[in-house]
Amino acid sequence: MGLIRWTFWITVWLIIAAFFHYTLPQVDIVRVTDTYEKRIDPGENRLFWAKADVGTDGTIANRDVFFIQTRRVGGDVMVYRNEDTGWGWPPYFKFDTSNLQAEAGDLKSAEANPRYVAIKHYGWRNEFLTIFPNAISVRAVDGPDASKGIPWLNIILLTLIAAVVYGIWVRWRRFRKARIDPTVEAIEDDLAEASGAVTSWFGSWRKKK
Repeated sequence: MGLIRWTFWITVWLIIAAFFHYTLPQVDIVRVTDTYEKRIDPGENRLFWAKADVGTDGTIANRDVFFIQTRRVGGDVMVYRNEDTGWGWPPYFKFDTSNLQAEAGDLKSAEANPRYVAIKHYGWRNEFLTIFPNAISVRAVDGPDASKGIPWLNIILLTLIAAVVYGIWVRWRRFRKARIDPTVEAIEDDLAEASGAVTSWFGSWRKKK
């Protein structure tokens, strides 16, 4: 039972950690190499694509999606999608996809004369599932060693969530000690008493025989 319980809670916390890692914003220092538009037909990976741009026909299965192609400081390629989040989830309220694409295109540079930018994004890049992180904003920085800034939003949000979880856990412990534990103990005592009575009855019945 102990192994099953630990496996359950580890799985739960891994899912929670993955959810926040996917949803919370992150910043990459990169060099924009190209911007393009591509027709996408979401399939099994539909969960990892945002909805159609706000104001367009969201009932169409396939649609054109903006992409920002970059290289990281170490030389690795990273490709970002550029989609509106609108009023949906995650709640970034992003409506400026076209403007962001224009900004990214204006910041393109070659390896011989690099210009570095900070791209804020959420999501994951997975080549097997063909999913891309979604760019939220882009800004020019001084160089490859530029600071990414302090993730105040992540810190504040995670602190608030931890406080809420802790408050719920404390109240649950108090409720369990006050209501559930006494009830469970009473039931166990009743079962033990009933078991003892049955055992005594069988013992007396055998003596009579």
